[in-house]
Amino acid sequence: MSHANRRSFLTGMANTSALIPILALSGQSAENNGLKNLDAIALASLIKKRKLSPLELLDYTIDRIESINPQINAIAHRYYDLARATAAKGKSKGPFAGVPFLTKDLSFDIKGQPAEYGSRLFKGHTPTINSTIVTRLQNSGFLIVGSTRVPELGLLPTTESILGGITKNPWHLNKTSGGSSGGSAAAVAAGIVPIAGASDGGGSIRIPASCCGLFGLKPTRNRTPVGPLVSETWGGLGVIHGVTKTVRDSAALLDITSGPENGAAYTAPLKKRPYLRETKTQPPRLRIALVTTMEPAPTPSPECLAAVYQAGDFLERLGHRVEDTTDRFNKIFSFDELREAHGKIVLVELRRKIDRRLRELRRELLDSDLEPVTRYYYDVAADYTALEIQTCRSSFHTSSRRMAEFQQQYDVILTPTLATPPIDHRKITLTGWAKDVADGLVAFNPCCALANWTGQPAMSIPYTSSKDGLPIGIQFFGRFADEALLFQLASQIEAARPWIHQLPPEPRI
Repeated sequence: MSHANRRSFLTGMANTSALIPILALSGQSAENNGLKNLDAIALASLIKKRKLSPLELLDYTIDRIESINPQINAIAHRYYDLARATAAKGKSKGPFAGVPFLTKDLSFDIKGQPAEYGSRLFKGHTPTINSTIVTRLQNSGFLIVGSTRVPELGLLPTTESILGGITKNPWHLNKTSGGSSGGSAAAVAAGIVPIAGASDGGGSIRIPASCCGLFGLKPTRNRTPVGPLVSETWGGLGVIHGVTKTVRDSAALLDITSGPENGAAYTAPLKKRPYLRETKTQPPRLRIALVTTMEPAPTPSPECLAAVYQAGDFLERLGHRVEDTTDRFNKIFSFDELREAHGKIVLVELRRKIDRRLRELRRELLDSDLEPVTRYYYDVAADYTALEIQTCRSSFHTSSRRMAEFQQQYDVILTPTLATPPIDHRKITLTGWAKDVADGLVAFNPCCALANWTGQPAMSIPYTSSKDGLPIGIQFFGRFADEALLFQLASQIEAARPWIHQLPPEPRI
């Protein structure tokens, strides 16, 4: 769509009740809200200047967990004793010394602490070794105070499970917080912590970031460690990072967690300079490809289309060049083939994880172990052949080459993060039918997974709100290994349209 056609679409939308002006999100003002409005870097600065002690901040965080979590159900496990013991030592060093952090109850194993991955099969599971990412977080000074809810084994773009119940969006308790990092996003949006761990195998950082009005960056494949027990998550589709209030927190988090891991099969190319420094650097004039959807997914809702079109106009006012490339882009990639490949890879990895757990338990799978759709996935995966799986991996590698060729012409790609604002609970669950899950995934989240298939970095930025006051994000894809440019662009947008001072209503018991 040309610039003129974008303007025509937006003019037409302005005459309907469906378009909400692209202004700040419609929550409460953060004025006088104190610590909950500060990002992790600001809190670390207060601690370093001795204006706030780690134990004081930890007590404040625990109080907020106990007062707010009953409403949103974001917390899976509490590690209060571990956090208090660490804070009491008073020896924490690093850029985030004394700042509380919540890990996701998936991908962030902590030695001696429960990790159940949202699944009844893993109830009572206690890791015997730290994930490398956890060790790096602890070495940076974070106090890990608990873990956050996930759907069973991270399979959904919503956060609902039989084991853990439904995690609710602080902006509207009847709407999803997204998934699979929905617990982390809900906790950050509600002001429990300024930053929380997240992972992304098909959008699981960006989806909840969009739903909850946060910044969410998916790093380049293997930019951050996934070991030491594995070298790839979901065949290389999955990466680990976090959801944050600010761009600079995300950059600083990636600075302390990224880098080669001993024994890893491969790693992303090294960064040229600290990512935090990139947030203070203006981007050059960019060539931006606008893509509205990835067929044959349904057309995004009018509100999400309006957001991405207005973002295009806004970026042009910042001096960038935006071109609608939707038709050409959809001729480059075979999205049906890639989505099928994604499903097969995930299901095989799922079966391997379940089988490992059954060997630990020394028993057969029980009907009560898994949710109905998860059990169906487990059974289906038994029929996939090695040839099929290798064909899937080849499809991803082909898509990476096609993307690299396309991005010779464009610096970044702009898409809606999601096709609709946050959906109602129980719309996408593992307790119904597998086909409903597959259809729901494409209808809600048509654009995120491509970055997992190609391995490149992508980010969701809070941009506007729906007519119901729900956050709507926009998504950018960067070139492979070029998180630096994404941080530059995100910081430019954040400076022009700051979102940290917009908070959802305070949940109350």
